[in-house]
Amino acid sequence: MATMRLFIATNLPATVRDAVYADAAPLRAAVRGVAWVAAPQLHVTLKFLGEHPEGAVDALCAALVAVAARHQSFAAETTDVGAFPNFRRPRVVWLGMTGEAPLRALARDLDAALALLGIEPERRAFQAHLTLGRVKHELTAAGAVALAKAATGTRPRRGFAVQTVDLMQSELAPGGSRYSVVAAAPLQARGT
Repeated sequence: MATMRLFIATNLPATVRDAVYADAAPLRAAVRGVAWVAAPQLHVTLKFLGEHPEGAVDALCAALVAVAARHQSFAAETTDVGAFPNFRRPRVVWLGMTGEAPLRALARDLDAALALLGIEPERRAFQAHLTLGRVKHELTAAGAVALAKAATGTRPRRGFAVQTVDLMQSELAPGGSRYSVVAAAPLQARGT
């Protein structure tokens, strides 16, 4: 049986993704050795699922729909650029965001629902962010400083509404991973 590499995310409107990508141009210019995420791939990961048989998609979708029905849509906004674990030794360059509490609640509820399907709960605390790039090789001290300096100049805030939780497929391709929405579960409209 064929398998699919899956994760659960909230996706940004295309105009916001494109604006975030454009805002990050100084970061991309500051340093080499970082695999930058293309605009269409920008998202907020709520839960990485890994490889699952195609036959598991229906149960995953049912869990996703049930969780989404318990949460209301909400507004979020991008904030500052950061790095995991930090800018002295960056491994991941990310963009923070508001909306942390509702996203954390969604992630926690997803963990509980998916545990019933035998999927391991997350061990790390959830931190809402958009991954902008992954450092391929450890940066020199000068490269880390240049990246940190570029991050302080990347400050436009981009607001958007989080209205769905999406089951995503990740397919490896020569130019990097391609993501596609397998199913979108709507959150409750505000005031309902």
